[in-house]
Amino acid sequence: MQIFHSIQGLRQSLLQLRRQGKRIGFVPTMGNLHDAHIELVKRAQQTNDIVVCSIFVNGLQFGLNEDWDKYPRTFEDDCARLRAVGCDFLFHPDDNEMYPNGLDTQTRVICPTMTDVLCGASRPGHFEGVTTVVTKLFNIVQPDEAVFGIKDFQQLAVIRRMVEDLCMPVEITAAPIHREADGLAMSSRNGYLTAEERPRCNQLNRSLSWVVTQIEAGNRDFPALEAEAKSQIEQAGFKVDYVTVCNSKTLELAAEDDQQITVLGAMYTSHARLIDNISLT
Repeated sequence: MQIFHSIQGLRQSLLQLRRQGKRIGFVPTMGNLHDAHIELVKRAQQTNDIVVCSIFVNGLQFGLNEDWDKYPRTFEDDCARLRAVGCDFLFHPDDNEMYPNGLDTQTRVICPTMTDVLCGASRPGHFEGVTTVVTKLFNIVQPDEAVFGIKDFQQLAVIRRMVEDLCMPVEITAAPIHREADGLAMSSRNGYLTAEERPRCNQLNRSLSWVVTQIEAGNRDFPALEAEAKSQIEQAGFKVDYVTVCNSKTLELAAEDDQQITVLGAMYTSHARLIDNISLT
C-alpha cells in the first residue's frame, strides 16, 4: 500500500493509472478503522481496479463543543488493517494540506436541503463541513466511484444530492450497515461506551426495529410510533436526540401513503452520540 500525505503526490500517481484506463474507487474515512470501514474497502474492490482510502479528521464538520480533539487517531493500526485487506493507496493529509488558508476563510459547499433536520438540527454546520471536505476529496482523488456506509443515512442523502446538483462525475455507492452481534451499528464512537452501558446500547436499534415492525403490520400513526420508540430508549437510560419516520429520498416527514420509508434515530450515551436507521419499502 502506498501512503501519501500531499495532494500533489497522490494526484501524480493516480494520473498515471488513469491514463492506463484503470477505474478508481474511493473510501473516505476519519480513521480509527473498524470492520465496517474494511467492508467499504472490500465493496470498492469489487468494481474498481484501484482503491484509495483517505484518513482525515475534518475539523470543519465538528461543532464547538464536539469531540474533534478527542476523536481517536489510530494511524498505525489503520494502516495495518488497510494493508491486510489489500488497499492500494492511503491519503493521509494534515490540516495545512487540506485547508492551507485556514478554516475561517475556506470556501464552503452548501447543500440547502436535508441539512437542517435530524442530525443537522443538533449539529449546526456539520453537513456544510461534510460537503466541503467531500468535494475537496473528490477533486483530489477524482474517483470513478465512492463508497459510503448507510449508517450515516442523512450524510449519504446529502452527498448524493450534492453530486447531482454539481454534476460531479462520481458514482455514489451505498454499503449496508455492519453491526455487532447484538445489533449495535459499528461506529468509531462505540469506543466511548462504558462497560456498564454497552449491553444496553442496542436499544436504539431495537426501538427502530419495533417501529418498522409496526409499520409493516399496517400502523401508519407515525407520531405515536416515534413517541413510543423515544420512551423505550429513555426507559433504557439514554437521552433521545430524535426518532423520526422519513421519506427515504427527501428526508421529509413521511406521509401515510409514502412507499419508501426510513426510520432514523439518534441517542446520547454518557460520552457518545449514536445513530442508526432502518429502511423499508
